Amino acid sequence: MLPPTNTPSTAIKYEPKTAKSSLVKGYYMVNFLQYMTLTNLTSNQLLQAANIKDQIEALNKQLNALLGGSAAMPVPNGLKKGGMSAAGKARIAAAQRARWAKVNAAKVPANVMKPAMKKPKMSAAGRARIVAAQKARWAKIKAAKKA
Repeated sequence: MLPPTNTPSTAIKYEPKTAKSSLVKGYYMVNFLQYMTLTNLTSNQLLQAANIKDQIEALNKQLNALLGGSAAMPVPNGLKKGGMSAAGKARIAAAQRARWAKVNAAKVPANVMKPAMKKPKMSAAGRARIVAAQKARWAKIKAAKKA
């Protein structure tokens, strides 16, 4: 391989590692993996994948023969392992409701803890004094504006 020349078409650009550049590279990698499906593979790639799968199966058989048991095989897609019955789910839900009932029973309602404060009321005489004082203030302001 020849060393690169400093012409604009072959110049090596240094790109510092920033959050933006890693996100962009990650974005392209995700897109690449999304489009890399069986329909996009060439016939040679499919043959190679089939050969690799056969080799893996042969190695698993050898491992089973050595260990005398079965090696952990991946569960094919679509098959669900385990699961829970409706009765089991109902028991779990009932137990959870009972736990929350205990927690909520231990709580004291907010209105029982603190009595509501009564709104202070003003007497008619007090209100009349405030109205008279305010009228006197406005009269003084209006008189100052005229002068």
